[in-house]
Amino acid sequence: MNATRRAMLAVPMLGLAGGAQAQERPMRFIVPYPPGGPTDLVGRVASAGMQPSLVENRPGAGGAIGAGEVSRAAPDGTLLLVNASAHVIVPHLQRNMPYDALMDFTPISEIVKVPLVLVVNEAVPARNVAELIALARAQPGRLSYASSSIGGAPHLAGELFKLMTRTDMVHVPYRGSGPALQDLLGGTVQVMFDSLASSAGHVRAGRLRALAVTTSARLPTHPDLPTVAETVPDYEMTTWYGMWGPPRMAPALANRIQEGVARMAATPEAQARFASMGAEPVASTPAAFAAFVRAEFDRFGRLIREADIKGE
Repeated sequence: MNATRRAMLAVPMLGLAGGAQAQERPMRFIVPYPPGGPTDLVGRVASAGMQPSLVENRPGAGGAIGAGEVSRAAPDGTLLLVNASAHVIVPHLQRNMPYDALMDFTPISEIVKVPLVLVVNEAVPARNVAELIALARAQPGRLSYASSSIGGAPHLAGELFKLMTRTDMVHVPYRGSGPALQDLLGGTVQVMFDSLASSAGHVRAGRLRALAVTTSARLPTHPDLPTVAETVPDYEMTTWYGMWGPPRMAPALANRIQEGVARMAATPEAQARFASMGAEPVASTPAAFAAFVRAEFDRFGRLIREADIKGE
């Protein structure tokens, strides 16, 4: 039996190989972050339709420990990586990575993307993006924006905004979005690019003001909320989550696993779980995801160099 045939039989519980064979080992999904976070949630939802399966958390080194394990695995479909866009960001911030983020993995599917929302403390007089830009230009270095970490999507969203609007705001990094949000509510910082799920309650209560979302088009769930791009053309920044296999995975196997991801993403249960974190299912094909990952790797690299962002 050749390697490709063995790999196809390794994942029959996806319902993609007829379902007649019994899987010898469960599919293992490595999440390179602690339990309870958004990457963990995406990994557990994605794995739920691929029984039997196990989600294993391998936190550390900005995700490099867990990802490294997958990069060294056999390409038989039994060990997969679920990671965030940090997969193509961290290599630009850390030296001596134990793997090549592009060459040492097989892209399978972008699972979901999560828009960010530009929010300001209620005391900030800006009512829209144009007014925020004018305020920042009138008071260079006086406004500060919070982020959950150095190099995360909220940080890069702020740096991209600064570069594209030629404004000067001070970045204040925190260890997690919770402390950052608390200081935003308290007025210690004035601006933040945050997840919709995290900020929505505070916006409804009037403690924060939502100015725009960071997607290229308005969200169907929030049609009255403009995009940053309506004021700053071509601006876009989202957090996205995807699935990779080890290098040299057979294309047929990657396609079959992606089909399982697509079926999972179409279920009401998965859509409800994703909606709770403000995520939009994507379930792209391996070819589309590979092109997207390459483009994002290059885009984030340019941004990190232009903004002169240094790793922790």
